[in-house]
Amino acid sequence: EGELHLWSRGEDLISGQFPELAEALLGLPDGTVVDGEVVAWDADDETPAPFNDLQRRLGRKKVGPKILAEVPTHFLAYDLLEEGGADIRELPLEKRRQRLEKLISVGGLERVTLTAGLEPATLDALETLRTSAREVNAEGLMLKRLDSPYLVGRRKGLWWKHKVDPYTLDAVLIYAQAGTGRRANLFTDYTFALWDGGELVSFTKAYSGLTDEEIAKLDRWIRANTNERFGPVRSVTPAQVFELAFEGIAESKRHKSGLAVRFPRILRWREDKPIEEADSLETARALLNV
Repeated sequence: EGELHLWSRGEDLISGQFPELAEALLGLPDGTVVDGEVVAWDADDETPAPFNDLQRRLGRKKVGPKILAEVPTHFLAYDLLEEGGADIRELPLEKRRQRLEKLISVGGLERVTLTAGLEPATLDALETLRTSAREVNAEGLMLKRLDSPYLVGRRKGLWWKHKVDPYTLDAVLIYAQAGTGRRANLFTDYTFALWDGGELVSFTKAYSGLTDEEIAKLDRWIRANTNERFGPVRSVTPAQVFELAFEGIAESKRHKSGLAVRFPRILRWREDKPIEEADSLETARALLNV
């Protein structure tokens, strides 16, 4: 019998978090390696559900019957890397996809779908597809040359991410914590808040987006404007506004704001804006319906 693995960041997830996919993917022949993505699935529309649904299944050693029923999952197949134990990554993408389509159709696999290959005829048609990506809970498009091999690492020239514009909000810095590694002596981990009436409520954390010069400048400001210390965390005078970007937003009972965002990062330091002009939780909640 062959072994079945679903790897994510070095962790084998198939048995604990996605047992129903284990049964479905066992229909693939031995020696098969597929590149794809696990998504929460809307069975009525046969489209991916919001990523926040999938998060209910992540980080668990074993998923119980209730969540299995409430959050069904699906495997979207993108590419075929090995077939019959043979490495086929050097073949053109077009041929790899043809082989993958045959594997999936012959196997009659449930819960497994080969993603559609879109071929817009014009740049305007491409832009229409990009801007409508959120309607199917996608972050944009992947543009791939049909003659491209499958390369590891961040290689440029053959594949391009063409993402939708991120959501943005202006938020106020309220907490800071020192970073790790080469930035362990600098405050680089930040917590931001939004207005809720006359109160600033913690909204999200962000760790990236500032230049080295901005980090050094902000570090000096944090040290000079610390109000309290909670172990490694410092609360600071609410005075600095930052424009934050993120890919998605969803309701969350785990956060004081009632909201959670995906991939938050800093777009710019709004030194031109007073904290009174930062955004509110009401504005953030309105993005739920965008």
